[in-house]
Amino acid sequence: MADSPHVAVTGAAGYIGSRVVYELREQYPDWEITALDNFYLGQVQSVGDVDVDHVDIRDRDRLEAALDGADIVMHLAAISGVDDCEDKQDLAYEVNVQGTNNVAWFCRQTGAGMVFPFSMAVIGDPSDFPISVDNPRGPLNWYGRTKLLSERAIEDFADGAFPAHQFMISNLYGSHEIDGQSVSKGTVINFFLGRAEAGETLTVYEPGTQSRNFVHVKDVARAYVRSAERMVEQLDGGETGVEKYEIASDEDPSVRDVAELVRSAAAKAGIDVDVSLVENPRGDDETMVDSFTVDTSRTREVLGWEPTHTVESVIRDALAAEDGGEQ
Repeated sequence: MADSPHVAVTGAAGYIGSRVVYELREQYPDWEITALDNFYLGQVQSVGDVDVDHVDIRDRDRLEAALDGADIVMHLAAISGVDDCEDKQDLAYEVNVQGTNNVAWFCRQTGAGMVFPFSMAVIGDPSDFPISVDNPRGPLNWYGRTKLLSERAIEDFADGAFPAHQFMISNLYGSHEIDGQSVSKGTVINFFLGRAEAGETLTVYEPGTQSRNFVHVKDVARAYVRSAERMVEQLDGGETGVEKYEIASDEDPSVRDVAELVRSAAAKAGIDVDVSLVENPRGDDETMVDSFTVDTSRTREVLGWEPTHTVESVIRDALAAEDGGEQ
């Protein structure tokens, strides 16, 4: 491999992808970065001096032309919302399964390393704790099923052909800034923060005791950088096959507890909001466990990564910020 690796990022206009490009640019300014997105949801047009090229991963010919020369492909493009995937099942299949296969086929043809998040949605309702990538698979929704199909396909594509890192990522939160533009997504904590800032009631799906593990988007992006560093070494050593890692924090509060944290922080900021339990529209399609501990020891030991943000401090800072600063 050349002294300056070439890293391509799909989904680079999005919530995570734009932060990954930012972190790569900050830490490795001599690396060549290719950024791709079809702008289905992502709005970031450029990250510093890196322009995001309009490429749809479903178009294999255009995709392979855009990826030409890449040593590592960080494949972050996806239809990621549970509801979005349910409402647009054909699109979710085309993007999450066929599009991912297109990326994996490129890597198999060229030997480029591949980084791919397959989400905790592949597990469904876990029965073994702490959760790890070794948990049995049992997705409860179409999003989780598409990710499971891709997880298994990449295992086959990578065997004897290229190194791949697969990340099981817990529930995201937080925002970040790209060239003065705030980048966020309607995840649970971000949703609560937005409602609180508007003085609106925080609605919690019944029973409210369901636990979630939360990890900050900036911490996730740093994990991808550690992944790229390790993959450079693996490519130089001719290694192939899949390694799997958990990206999560040490925090797994209930959704009701998170809402109460937001309500309390809002009160200190002079904003009065209520918390209300409402009927859960997803029913049996949502994980309802009261504990959601995750074993990240493998990620800490092999990649040297650990989370740096806490839910309480991010919520407090978000609602205390008078200038709308990033969290």
